[in-house]
Parts: sequence; C-alpha cells; structure tokens
Amino acid sequence: MAVSEPGVAAGLGGPPVEPVEVIPVRGPAAFVAEFFGTFGLVFFITMVVSLFVTPPTAAGPGLPPTQPFIDWSVIGLVHVFALFLLIQTLALVSGAHLNPAITAGLTVIRQIRPVDAGIYILCQFAGGVLGALLTKGLILDEGAGVHYGAPAVSARLSGSTWLGFVAEGVGTFFLVLAVVGVAVNPRATKEWAALVIGGTLGAAVMIIGPLTGAGLNPARSFGPALVGHSFWGSGIDWIVVFVLGPVVGGVLAATAYHFLFILPGQKGPLGMEPVG
Repeated sequence: MAVSEPGVAAGLGGPPVEPVEVIPVRGPAAFVAEFFGTFGLVFFITMVVSLFVTPPTAAGPGLPPTQPFIDWSVIGLVHVFALFLLIQTLALVSGAHLNPAITAGLTVIRQIRPVDAGIYILCQFAGGVLGALLTKGLILDEGAGVHYGAPAVSARLSGSTWLGFVAEGVGTFFLVLAVVGVAVNPRATKEWAALVIGGTLGAAVMIIGPLTGAGLNPARSFGPALVGHSFWGSGIDWIVVFVLGPVVGGVLAATAYHFLFILPGQKGPLGMEPVG
C-alpha cells in the first residue's frame, strides 16, 4: 500500500517538491487479522481435504494402488467460499493476505513494509499450524489417511520436484495476479475483489490439486505437514515445491503486473491510492 504526498515546501509557496512515497505502518490489529484469517483458511481447507480426499488403496499383489475418485470441484468451491468470507471481513483491517507468497509479492512492489511483512508471515504460519491442529482435534484418524491435507507431488507428475515447483508456481502466479489486478490496481473495481480472488484460488485448486494437492500457500502447506508429520520428499524437495514455488510465482506476478500495467497508467500527482 504505497501512496505519495507532496512536500511541505510546495504548500508554503516554495519550489515544488517531488511527491514522497509513504507505506503505511501496520499495527497489532492487522497482525491479529492475518493470524486469525490464516487460521480460518487453513482450517476450512484441511477439513474439506480430510473429508473428501481418499488415499490410494491396494489393488492386489503386483498391481499398482488404485486412486478412488476425488471430487476436486467440492474442494475448490470450499476454497472460494472460505477466501470470499475472509477477504470481505478482514481486508479492511490487514489487506487479507493470508498467504506468505502474497505478502512477498506485495512487499516487492512496496505495498507493505518489509518489517511488517515479516510479522505478517510469522502470523500466517502460526495461524496455519493452529488451523491444522483444530482439524486434528476433530478428526483423529490422520484425516482419513491424508495427513490432514498435507500436500504432496502426485504420480501424475512422476514425483518430480521441479514439475511440482512449476505447478505450484503457476497456480500461485494467477492467484497473485488476481490480487494485484483487482485489489492493488487503483483503477480496478475493488467491490469484486473478494469474488475474483476467491474464484481464482478455487479454479487453481481444481486444476493443480490432482498434481500437488494445491498448496499455493506456504502457510497452508506447512500447517498440516507439521501436524500430520508428512513433509513430502526430502526437506529440500518440500521447500522447493511448497515454499519456493508459490513465492517465486507470487513475486513474478506482482512485479510483472505492477510494472507492465499499473505504473504506465498512473495519473495525477499522487500516483497510486492507498490499497489494503
């Protein structure tokens, strides 16, 4: 959230002073909102995954396991409804990032101060762990065998770390593209932001879910992985796919949209208006 303010000298009749960029300071209310919002988001996601995803079953000696049908449309719609609710209720308090990849992208384009971004990310990870713990408290059988929704690279990607990285990065790229396009762009119709962002996440989950479990959010991936004791691959593999993938995709989306579409179209002496 970057704005510009004219210098004092201009108001006193002195020579014009270039506008100074100001990034508002986030306070305790914003940090609590990020913690609570990420807690709610991860709880909804881990619950629906635990209830609707069924692990592969043995098909017999010498045969590969059989994967029962998974209704990713239901899982995707829960993402839509949950994120819509949380953005509508918390966006005016903290911007409703609820995702370290979104916070990283907005930090790069100077919508939030790095120190506040660091606190946001800590709150998001803590909220993600608490959300997964609540799911564990309600479902005592490891979430029907899926480790409370911990994501993993599927056989459809041949278990490839780098294909998982690409899938997570692409999904998060479009999510952050929606965030910057409808919530940061000063010329956007922000009344549609919650629906557009929630719908983008839901669509990405329906497509990326069968490939990686659709983490698309390091805090969402970390919570159930920690609680369910299920970090896919080695520690490095998990970080590459479920942390670096979303962060790289989010930063690329925010940077590309900001410099290609927002900066060239800025009008007026104050530039961008306050956002989130």
